[in-house]
Amino acid sequence: MNLRQLRYFLAIVDHGGVHRAAEALHVAQSSLSQTMRALERDLGTELFHRIGRGIVLSPAGEGLVGPARSILREVDNAERAVTEIAALRAGTIDIASLSDLAIDPVSTWMANFLMAHPGVQCRVEEGDNVPAVAEMVRTGSCELGFVSTPPVGDLECSELVEQIFVLICPPGSEDRWPNPVPISSLRNEPFVLAQRGTGTREYIEQILREHGVEPRIAVEIRQREAILPLVLSGCAVGIVPLRVAVNFWHRGGVVRELDPAPATKIFAVTRPGKLTGVAEAFLAAARSSLDGWVRALEPAEGVESSLIERASAALDVWDRRAVRRTLDSGDIRTAAEDDR
Repeated sequence: MNLRQLRYFLAIVDHGGVHRAAEALHVAQSSLSQTMRALERDLGTELFHRIGRGIVLSPAGEGLVGPARSILREVDNAERAVTEIAALRAGTIDIASLSDLAIDPVSTWMANFLMAHPGVQCRVEEGDNVPAVAEMVRTGSCELGFVSTPPVGDLECSELVEQIFVLICPPGSEDRWPNPVPISSLRNEPFVLAQRGTGTREYIEQILREHGVEPRIAVEIRQREAILPLVLSGCAVGIVPLRVAVNFWHRGGVVRELDPAPATKIFAVTRPGKLTGVAEAFLAAARSSLDGWVRALEPAEGVESSLIERASAALDVWDRRAVRRTLDSGDIRTAAEDDR
């Protein structure tokens, strides 16, 4: 029994006979009759009683009508679902990411992507280290992973961008810090650092020690976003990715580049083989976002601006575009409209 046989069977039922069904299906009557005889052979029973030049459903045929409609309905639904996913009007993407990267930039990429494809659903699983993220991709629980170093094993890995780190200092300390700040001058400075075991913590400690600085830890905290208010309070300094530092700068904190400039790379990891259309589109959108970010950080000819100023301007442009897209989409209603 196949789908064509079921469609022909229901056409005969719906049109009241073989002749009219053949006309509606645009097939030869003999072909339709042969298909029905083949279906009856497959099932081992007659579906129609031939009475003169007409036919009526047998008890077995009556029993097949409901299941046949249900099967074809589910097939049609599946075909529509595949079409919707292929057109990025539906679908799901499962992402694994280091905790630090999940906050930014992965959340930014996701926001951009969902603005363009609101029917798609995204799920993000966080891992504290590269092996944890790699394992989620390797086992198939997630299709894409984002890490700061290539994992060991059989996963495919592609470099996306460098992530620049900067020094954040308490408000009012502008005169104390040159720009850039030599890393070696940070001896005896109290630091707010993420907890041990995270990739960012290990990298920052490594960079400091390479320049003769044994970090004096004032606060060790799990949530990276808590570093900003702690430094704003004046208790210590911190080293964070440039994009994170923009928010700190807007709140009155002091941001300085470092010399030499610390930077880690962001990699996408996948299992060998072809990605789903949704995952391919997400990765392409992430690359496009990163290309725009890199271009925005390049100094404009004849214009003096600091790195943090250029980063702030780039994120401000993105925020305005996001708000405009949301308003244009009609998803935001005013309070007065809600009251009505």
